[in-house]
Amino acid sequence: MMTAIATKHAAFDAYAAQYEAALQSGLRLSGEGPEYFARRRIEWTANVLRGQPPLNRVLDFGCGVGLAVPMLHKIFSPTTVWGFDPSSAAIERAQSELGNEATRFTAAPDELPVGEFDLAYCNGVFHHIDPTNRDTALQTVWNALRPGGWFAFWENNPWNPGTRHVMRRIPFDRDAVTISPPQAKRLLRSAGFATIRTDAWFLFPRALGWLRPLEVLVHRLPVGGQYLVLAQKKVTESHPRSTAKA
Repeated sequence: MMTAIATKHAAFDAYAAQYEAALQSGLRLSGEGPEYFARRRIEWTANVLRGQPPLNRVLDFGCGVGLAVPMLHKIFSPTTVWGFDPSSAAIERAQSELGNEATRFTAAPDELPVGEFDLAYCNGVFHHIDPTNRDTALQTVWNALRPGGWFAFWENNPWNPGTRHVMRRIPFDRDAVTISPPQAKRLLRSAGFATIRTDAWFLFPRALGWLRPLEVLVHRLPVGGQYLVLAQKKVTESHPRSTAKA
């Protein structure tokens, strides 16, 4: 399992110390930094999950150096956040800078608690995983979530020309295999998840920030730079791959 999920982990090891700079090389065209996008993604995830029971245990799947973890703590107020990433260098940095009693990091999927997480948050990870290995990664998320747990699957939108341009400027994104919103929904459903809704955000750069309020009118259309597929682990249904083996 580790080999399948760890696609390109060696390349990310090389960027662990300068991850923000490499990311900003592409994002600078938007006029915003990584923190802006992380905050908007997590705020919207919390918005669509408003009214649900408390999300006490959160998994940041593909956490990198942990940039989203402080925001996950701030917005969801969970008791525990786990960060998983197959890049050992990224995990070492995250643990050194952010690790504490309420925040743990691991590069080994087998170390993740099974069936305990209320929410798995994932941003821009699956386009780095070889398509033949994506089902294995989804199995890891499925196993980690409790029955009824939520999966916030955020990905870069290949239908947005600005996204494609940004990805060409980021060294570790140039050879990524992107996933369209319909492909993401099919992928999640084939893994046994129920797909609840799809939203797309980040349509306007900072220079056109005065237009951003209009995004609320079109966010259900797949036009933004990134999209969310909100999925849920079904309460009474086992994972299809597990059923096939039974």
